[in-house]
Amino acid sequence: MAKKWLVPPSDAMFLWGETAETMMHVASLMPFTPPPDAGPMFLRDLLQAARKAPVMPPFNRKLSHPHMLMHPLQAWVEDEKFDIDYHVRRSALASPGDERELGILVSRLHSHQLDFTRPPWEMHIIEGLAGGRFAIYTKVHHALVDGYSAVKLLSRSLSADPSAEDVEFFYSLPPRSRPKPPKESASLTSMITGAAAGAAGAVTGTVTGAADVAKAVLKLEFGRGEEQGALKGGRDAPATILNQRTSRTRRFATQVYETERLKVIARASNGTLNDVVMTICGAALRRYLLELGELPDKSLVAFMPVNIREEGDEGGGNKVAVLLASMGTDVADPVQRLEAVISSTRAAKRQMKGMGQLPALAYTGYLLAPGVAQTLAAMTGVRNPLPTTFNLVLSNVVGPRHKLYLRGAELEAVYPISIPAHGMALNITLETYAEKMCFGFTGDRDALPSLQRLAVFTGDALTELEAALHLPVAGGMGEDLAGTDQRRKRSSGTSKATRAALAPRSKKG
Repeated sequence: MAKKWLVPPSDAMFLWGETAETMMHVASLMPFTPPPDAGPMFLRDLLQAARKAPVMPPFNRKLSHPHMLMHPLQAWVEDEKFDIDYHVRRSALASPGDERELGILVSRLHSHQLDFTRPPWEMHIIEGLAGGRFAIYTKVHHALVDGYSAVKLLSRSLSADPSAEDVEFFYSLPPRSRPKPPKESASLTSMITGAAAGAAGAVTGTVTGAADVAKAVLKLEFGRGEEQGALKGGRDAPATILNQRTSRTRRFATQVYETERLKVIARASNGTLNDVVMTICGAALRRYLLELGELPDKSLVAFMPVNIREEGDEGGGNKVAVLLASMGTDVADPVQRLEAVISSTRAAKRQMKGMGQLPALAYTGYLLAPGVAQTLAAMTGVRNPLPTTFNLVLSNVVGPRHKLYLRGAELEAVYPISIPAHGMALNITLETYAEKMCFGFTGDRDALPSLQRLAVFTGDALTELEAALHLPVAGGMGEDLAGTDQRRKRSSGTSKATRAALAPRSKKG
C-alpha cells in the first residue's frame, strides 16, 4: 500500500479555496544575466541539468484525491509516474524580448491552474531577453510549500560563488524542518486562520489578556483625538474597484529600487522602510485610480502582516497578526501623505503594544471579522451589507542579502507573484534581495487594466517625494526621472515642523 502523508488543515485550506477564479498558487520571477563566457549552448545545458536533477519530497508528491480538493482525508502520495518534462519547461520570447513582453508571458502563465493529478508545481526557463538574458518563472501551490520556505529554498539552490559549476534546483534539495516565519510576511489565509485560533484562547485565557483586547476595541470604536483619526478599524476602508469578484486571468507588473534610496527617506522623516513603501504605493494608486475615474474620497486601507513572535521564540507555526493602515490616497501632497501614513501605522502599532500573542490574534480576528462578508459578497455578486474591511494586501518578504548565481549567471532580482482573490483584486508583495527592493504587483485582469502603469507610477512617486523632502533625487534603477525639475518646483506642501526636521539631514545628503 502506498504511503500517505495527510494534508494538515493549515495547508488544506489552500485546497479548499482553490477554484478556477481563485487559484492558490504562488510564484516568483527571477531574471538572470548570463556569465561573460556563456556559449550558445548555455541555456540548453541548463535545461538538461534541470531535467536530470533528482526530485526530492515534497515535490515528487501529488494529491490522493485530485478531483475532490475538499476531501476530508486528503493526503499527499508519491507520484510513481513522475514526468520531469511536464514540470520543467522551456519558453521563449521573440528575440530580443523586453520587460513588457516578459510580463505578458508571466501574466499568462500565472493565469492557469496547476494540474492536481500531478505534483502541483512548474518551472519555466524563459529565453529571448535582450542581451542574452533569461528568466526563470516558478509556480508552486501554497498547499505544497509556504512563501517563506520558498525563499529559503531559493537561497539554498543558488550559489554565492559566481565560479561555482554545480547546479541545484529548488525541487532537488533535501527537505528541512520548517523555519521561523520572518517579520511582516504571511499569507492572508494564514493570518485569518491564526486570528481565529487565537481569539478563543485570548477570551478564555488570562483576565489580563481579555482586558487588553477589550481596551483596544473600546479605543478603536469610541476613542477621541488626532490619534483616533489615524487608527483604522475593520470598517474604515472605502468600496473600490479593488474589492470586486475576480476573474480567472491575471496581470503582473514589476518594479525595483535600491533599498538605501528608500531608507534615506525613512531616516529623514523618522518613519520606517515600510512607511515609505506604503507612501509611494499609495501615491501610485491615487494617480492610477484618478486616471480611471475611480478614486474614492476616503483613503485606501492596506492589510499588512506583522510578526508577534516573542523574543527568542524559534518555533514553527503562524504567530502573525495584522495591521490595518491608511495609504494616504486621499492626500495630494507627497510629504503630508507620508506623514498620514506614519501616523496611521504608529497608531496601529500602539494598539498592539504590550499585548501577548493570543490577545493580539484575538484583536486581529475582531478587525478582520467584517472581511468575511466582503469576500462572500464578492464571490456571489451580492451587495456587501457591511463596510469594506481593507482594499489590498501589502506584504514584505525578507530575501537573500547577498548576490546569488546559477552556473555563473547572476540573479538580477526576485519578483514575488502572489494571490488575488474575490474582494481583493490587487496584491502587492515585495522581496528584498542584495540591497534591492523587488516589487511584484499581481492583479485581476478585468478589474485592473494596464497594471504596469501602477508600477511605473511608484517611480514617479518616489522621485516626487525625494524632491518634496529636498533630498538628492537618485538616478538609480526603477525610476522615471522625466519631469523631476518640474516636480521639485511644484512641491510646496511640507509642514514647517517637517521642514525644520528635514533641513539638516538634506544638507548632509
